[in-house]
Formats: sequence, structure tokens, C-alpha cells
Amino acid sequence: MAFHAIRFPIDIALGAHGGPERATDIVTLESGREERNQRWAQSRRRYNAGYGVKSRADLLAVLAFFEERRGRLHGFLWRDPLDFSTSGTATPGPLDELIGTGDGTTRVFQLVRRYGARFDPYVRPITKPVAGSLRVAVAGTELPGTGFTLDPDTGLVTLKTAPALRTEIRAGFLFDVPVRFDTDRLDMALTHFDAGEWLDIPIIEVRL
Repeated sequence: MAFHAIRFPIDIALGAHGGPERATDIVTLESGREERNQRWAQSRRRYNAGYGVKSRADLLAVLAFFEERRGRLHGFLWRDPLDFSTSGTATPGPLDELIGTGDGTTRVFQLVRRYGARFDPYVRPITKPVAGSLRVAVAGTELPGTGFTLDPDTGLVTLKTAPALRTEIRAGFLFDVPVRFDTDRLDMALTHFDAGEWLDIPIIEVRL
């Protein structure tokens, strides 16, 4: 089992359906009230790439990609067509996300994506940022590229100098989702495609 640092064809991924899922246990008491328990601390994303297949060329591209990944065996990168940037656009800004607060000694910070703000924001660790897209700011001032390094396999940012106490560290970046195929079988037929049907190509996020 390995992770291949290669992205599923973006033009096909753009037509995919999917998004986050969670696991919640719900018990209804005799009074009618509910007890709810969250089993996963982090959400997990699922997609179906079949909706993005539009041509014979797409079919061949998926076939080659699937075979090289050996079905479910090897993971790969996926570009979520909706949620791929801290700014919501193709141009992230250095102040997009709060990734940490300085204590005078810590230099390593995890890239994150924050959802919500008022009640119970969800902070999602980002482990597959796009190399070259990262911008970092300390105390509101953007750092030059020489002021930090990025591990693209973990999403850990190491600053050259430890930020001062209570200083905000912010970042903006593009990112992918680590995934794998959730099937060992592809049912492909040109007659189905010509008839306007879509393929079932399930893809699921993996924890690395």
C-alpha cells in the first residue's frame, strides 16, 4: 500500500458529486428526547467521479488511472471542485486562515481550514497543500518565501523565526484531498455512455 502524489484528472473531477460525511449515533429516549454522540472527530469526504465522465477520452483516462492505482490499493490526490482554497477562489491570501498563535518558541504549525465561526467552528487539518500556493503572514505582515518551509506531505509549516507571544500566524493556500477508489471494479461500457448514463466511480477520503 502506498500513496501516489498524483492528482485525479481535474477536468473529470469538476463534474463529480460528493462532499463531507460524519458518523453520529442518535438514541431516542422514552421521553422523546434525543441523546446524540459524535463518533468521528473529523469529517470524511466521499465523491462519485462518474458524473464527470463526458467522453471516450475521459473513460480511457479513468481506466488508466484506476489500473495504475490497483483499484483500492493506492491512494492519490483529489481536487474538490467546491472546496480547494482558503479564499474560495484560485488566489489565496496570506490572511485567510488562523493557523496558530505565537508563544516565543514554537516554529511549526499545522495548516488548517476553518468552517463556521459563531457556535462551534470545525477546524479541519489540511495535509495535502498545493506546493507553491502557500502564503504566510505573522502579525498581519506577509513573510517572504525564505521565511518559512512547507512539508507538502503533512501540511506542516516551519517558520524561520519563532513568532512572539500572542502573535497571530495566518496562511492562505490551495489544497487537495487524500483519497482512494472505494471499489476494486469498474463497470465501463460505451453503450451506457452513449445512452447518457453515468458510471459509478466511488472515491473516499483516507487518513494518512
